[in-house]
Amino acid sequence: MMTLETLRATTSERAIAYRTKGHGGGPITRLMSPGHVGEMVKPFVFLDHFDFAGPSDGGLVHPHSGIATHTTLLEGSLIYGDSTGKSGLLRHGGVEWMRAGGGVWHGGTLPAGRIRGFQLWVALEDPLELAPAESHYVDASSIPSDGKAGVLLGSYGELRSPVPYPQSVTYLNVKLADGERWTFRPHTTHDVAWLAVSLGTLRVAGARVGREMVIFEEGSQPIEVVAEGDVDFVIASAIKHTHPLVTGMYSVHTTPRNLMIGESGIRDVASSMRLIPWRPLAESLSEGTSVRSLGR
Repeated sequence: MMTLETLRATTSERAIAYRTKGHGGGPITRLMSPGHVGEMVKPFVFLDHFDFAGPSDGGLVHPHSGIATHTTLLEGSLIYGDSTGKSGLLRHGGVEWMRAGGGVWHGGTLPAGRIRGFQLWVALEDPLELAPAESHYVDASSIPSDGKAGVLLGSYGELRSPVPYPQSVTYLNVKLADGERWTFRPHTTHDVAWLAVSLGTLRVAGARVGREMVIFEEGSQPIEVVAEGDVDFVIASAIKHTHPLVTGMYSVHTTPRNLMIGESGIRDVASSMRLIPWRPLAESLSEGTSVRSLGR
């Protein structure tokens, strides 16, 4: 039987525990890293918001291990390539899922025009932490949506992302028009949740949230938001990662031993891949490379 106290607990507004505008200059804002904010919401450990005006070489081909990177293009397109042998063109609304596992290298090149979105790092557990790398590139038409929320990773209600990931997680891109009200209902087992706004302003938990990240108090209560103007944001929840975050320059592992194995795997991959380490991706993709458009 539901008591009055239980009813209050299930309907009370979920409070904000922490908020940040991040740091960094230029087109990339780091909103979360493992040393502080990532500890609050792990398995989510890094979050960057990017807003570029291309063309650009997109940075150098670089490695990862122990984590998966999830890149969401809210606007624009990019040319990608990775050490699993895949390359192509990811368009507006698409997703790159790079499960680094025991070691991977990847990079991107930005065509002319604006490119905007988020890159999220997810800490992996056994058996994926040191598993062979896998990459998945998903076009916008393959991302399930209820009309407001697109499922970027994991599941939400009856909707499930095509990205293969066995852990219980929800990661959504939500677009609301001015004045729209929307409620996020995390899975009952999820105890960490956060959101980050790319465009516009939200009212949530009694606060106005602009281009920033907010972390909610632990629990599984719903989170209600109201849009002030048109708003584009991401929101996520998960079961809290119970392992320590053991970090290298481009890696996050659960133990120092696994970090050593992962960084050794990075060196092994570099010795045999066709990509050129620490150089722009364009130098690795020859003129004869066929850059395919997703969905064709």
